[in-house]
Parts: sequence; structure tokens; C-alpha cells
Amino acid sequence: MTQADTTDPLAGLLTRFSVGPKHLARPAPSLEALRRMAEAALRAPDHAGLVPFRFAAIRGDARSRLADLYEQAALLAGKDAQEAQRDRSRALDAPLLVAVIARIDPGHPVATEHEQWMAVGGALTNFMNAAHALGYAGKMLSGAKVRAAPVVAAFCGPGERLVGWVVLGTAGKSGAPKFKKPAPDEVLSDWMPPA
Repeated sequence: MTQADTTDPLAGLLTRFSVGPKHLARPAPSLEALRRMAEAALRAPDHAGLVPFRFAAIRGDARSRLADLYEQAALLAGKDAQEAQRDRSRALDAPLLVAVIARIDPGHPVATEHEQWMAVGGALTNFMNAAHALGYAGKMLSGAKVRAAPVVAAFCGPGERLVGWVVLGTAGKSGAPKFKKPAPDEVLSDWMPPA
């Protein structure tokens, strides 16, 4: 972890970057660290206090079961045995995976679906920022697996959607970002009303 400048309250946040599963090493966050990350997620802006999300840590023996599900999903998608084995190994790449599951209520009388999705995004951002503050690195992943029937059935109850996975661990030496972020002025401007 990069040592944060304590004179700048944003220093820790401004040093955070995404690290993919192949560049993560042990140790992974402990159960207590995961609880702190969940606590941070619960402090994200959440219109109407819905908490339209939950996290499921995939630890211990559950990792091999997830690998089985990845392999099953690959075979159902028509991939050959070698590709299915590659998908299986992806479930085991990072020291820890955490499933992100959304519970969006389309008929909620106060919070629109859009507002609920914003709350999920805010919670995920706080979760990742807390991981970094605790000395861990990671990345959010999604893709075809979040729609694969065997995987979805294993993680989601009625009315839930699998959003993706947070991969977590400790950043290895090759985990630094490989692309340059845009400057703040490239993503921030003043709005000008139409004439």
C-alpha cells in the first residue's frame, strides 16, 4: 500500500487504482476487514434507505464450488473443455472474491430504479475505497458469468441481480496501472444552458 500524506485528506483516495486478479497476492482481507468494508458501503448515499445491495464473500472451500460453477457455465455456453478449464481457473485467480448482488425494487414508491442503481454504485465505491484504506487492492469484474444461469442461481434469490465480483488481495509489484488517467479538467466542465 502507498503511504498516504496525512496533510491531504484525499491522499489515500487519490493513490487508489484498480488491480486485476493476476496481480493480487495474499494476504486477502480478513473477515474483520470485510466487515469494515461492508460498514463503509452502508455509509454510501442511499435514497430512501433501501440498501439495494448485498455482498457475498467467497472464501475457503466455496472457491472450488465457484470454480465448478464457472466451468459448468462455460460448457453450457458451448465452450470446449480447454476453454471451460480456463474459465474454471479464473474463479481461483485472486486471493478473495466477493459477489456484488443488487436488489432493485422497480415499483418502489419513492426511489426510482435509477436512484437504486446509484446507491449500489455508491456502496461499491465505498467498499473499494475502504479496502484500499485498509491496505488491500482489487478491482470490480463482470462479464458473461453474471448472466450465466448456474452462477446466478447459486447467488441470487428472487428479485436479485448478480452485478459482478470484487477481486481482493494485496497489490503485487506488477499491479500498478498501465494506462494514464485523464486530467480532472477532461472530465469536469461547467454546464452551459442551451441558447
